[in-house]
Amino acid sequence: MTKSHTILRRNFLLGAGSLSALALAGCTTTQSPQPSPAVPQFDPFYLNMYGPIYSEPYPIPAVDLRYVDPAYYRRVVDYPTTERPGTIVVDTAQRYLYLVRDGGQAVRYGVGIGRAGFAWSGGGYVNHKKRWPTWTPPAEMIAREPELEKWRNGQPPGLDNPLGARALYIFQDGRDTLYRLHGTPEPWTIGKAVSSGCIRLMNQDVIDLYDRVTPGAPIRVI
Repeated sequence: MTKSHTILRRNFLLGAGSLSALALAGCTTTQSPQPSPAVPQFDPFYLNMYGPIYSEPYPIPAVDLRYVDPAYYRRVVDYPTTERPGTIVVDTAQRYLYLVRDGGQAVRYGVGIGRAGFAWSGGGYVNHKKRWPTWTPPAEMIAREPELEKWRNGQPPGLDNPLGARALYIFQDGRDTLYRLHGTPEPWTIGKAVSSGCIRLMNQDVIDLYDRVTPGAPIRVI
């Protein structure tokens, strides 16, 4: 065998080994929610705001800000309104939640909202709120998605729980609307209409909102 043939054979074997590794990796890799975007330079202020939280019962990982439009980062904004301070206003068209403050300002959060046909709107109030809540899917949802039957009596809290790190429970006229303001570990859903009716925030944001809101706070979803 000539030297050139030896080199060709060696390169072929190396290439075959690489292909085998890729094939094995393909058996175990889960698909990303969308192609991974390039890594930009982020403002350290927001890197800290959406960094990991280790003080929780279930440590919360940092938000991958590559998947979040900066327009949906939490910030204080001018917000002239006749609503009294402490009121929550959810603008479903713009995908924002505003917590009204004094002086014509509000804390603004980016949110994900319900899919068409599942979205809720109207006036109500925060009846109560919970840390690391149990999620119980409504019977109608279980009928649509039978795989949820295992959670008929409630899914325990944790990072995989659809309600995330916190939940605020929306009531109207003394009755549970079954809609929640809640956390999510899926930052790519912020700014989109994806969930079955509930209003989702990044876990870091829902913790911030939870700490600012008291039960009885009015809410308007428009």
